[in-house]
Amino acid sequence: MGLLEEIREQPEVIARTTTVNAEPAQQVAGLASGCTHAVIAARGTSDNAGRYAQYVWGTRNGLSVGLTTPSLFSVYDRPPRLEGALVVGISQSGESPDIVSVLEEGREQGRPTVAITNEPDSPLAEVADVVIDLDAGEERAVAATKTYTAQLTVVALISEAMSGASGTLEGLPSLVEHALRQESRTAETATAHAGMEYCAVLGRGFNQATAFEWALKLQELTQVVAQPFSTADFLHGPIAVLEPGYPVLAVAVRGPAIDDVIDVIRRCKEAGASLVAIGNDARLAEIAPGALELETEIEEWLSPIPAVVLGQLFAYHLTLAKDLDPEQPRSLRKVTRTT
Repeated sequence: MGLLEEIREQPEVIARTTTVNAEPAQQVAGLASGCTHAVIAARGTSDNAGRYAQYVWGTRNGLSVGLTTPSLFSVYDRPPRLEGALVVGISQSGESPDIVSVLEEGREQGRPTVAITNEPDSPLAEVADVVIDLDAGEERAVAATKTYTAQLTVVALISEAMSGASGTLEGLPSLVEHALRQESRTAETATAHAGMEYCAVLGRGFNQATAFEWALKLQELTQVVAQPFSTADFLHGPIAVLEPGYPVLAVAVRGPAIDDVIDVIRRCKEAGASLVAIGNDARLAEIAPGALELETEIEEWLSPIPAVVLGQLFAYHLTLAKDLDPEQPRSLRKVTRTT
């Protein structure tokens, strides 16, 4: 199975992940009830799942969430105090020693630990009080796709468990199917940008994670120098790089921040930027013609899951347009172990 097949497999994976992890999510909610905050250890794509958790668990569950610095636990051997923390490791393989070291220290300090991984027998899982198995099936492609959306789904499922809600995620597979039906249009948009060598990727709120993950996929697969920013951070300096033709990719989903996001996209257009947008706001039709559309009524907090699928498709087809091999990204391996 190749990368494109794994992208297309995601509705099925999300449905399965949601079903099999209902009880483990409740266990995590039980652990979190005695905690004042959460600390997440992750790398790469999994780091972006952590960014999503910051907004989901923060807005919906009132839980302060921080992304830890694994080097403090491993290379420097100076772990911070973790009083009051739920310690969460997110890793597709569960094998990176620095991520494992964070959960080991959490256990040493008597804190509850959670592993979110596609490998339930991994070293990360061995040091966790609760293991959430993504159950995404083997992911053979080097670039993570289905394991990432499964991670986001688990974050949302844990949020549901902590809030006592249920059934909110039932429509997720169909939202992803809607995104997949736009593959032809996404391929045309990507092919039109075959000459792109650098870009800025923008998002805010829940979809800041999408901007970071979209940029990562472009870096991994297309060798484009893609720099992700919150739209707010982009205004604090990086907007100065804009000039006519500068590629800007943006995620704009209706929610409390949408007017600010649209304003930044307008400013990019006025500067002559070449725009590609993912979103569901009607104003995108005027600002960024050909925008890749999400379902109109999607809840903003769930939108990063179908939104990133469009980003994955864009990166995949841009890779082909650049005559690169999406199955063999330069200098990368499927499992990366950092200490």
